Amino acid sequence: QVQLIESGGGLVQTGGSLRLSCAPSGRTFSWYVMGWFRQAPGKEREFVATISWSADSTYYADSVKGRFTISRDFAKNTVYLQMNSLKPEDTAVYYCAAKQFVSPIVGVVLTTPPQYDYWGQGTQVTVSS
Repeated sequence: QVQLIESGGGLVQTGGSLRLSCAPSGRTFSWYVMGWFRQAPGKEREFVATISWSADSTYYADSVKGRFTISRDFAKNTVYLQMNSLKPEDTAVYYCAAKQFVSPIVGVVLTTPPQYDYWGQGTQVTVSS
């Protein structure tokens, strides 16, 4: 069982930046597609960004394109979500997710929650106006 540990959330003003981190507990992110999702109060969980296991492919929701960047550091076994130019509508609990493949399939990214096997506990991001 993979446990994903998120960190980096907090309170920031409009236009500010935050960087979220996600690392597995006791595992290496080999052949894992990673994703970030978010859920605001009263709303469904929505896709934010995803990155392939080899980091050669990324994909973003239109609402964050150009402002957020997903990346992974293989040496640190960590996935990041750099969030710039934050807006009040970015306020939500952000979740890291992982999907393990049995072989290194190049270029695969995943954008819906049912496609993922493991989830973090979530980290709150609040953007004040």
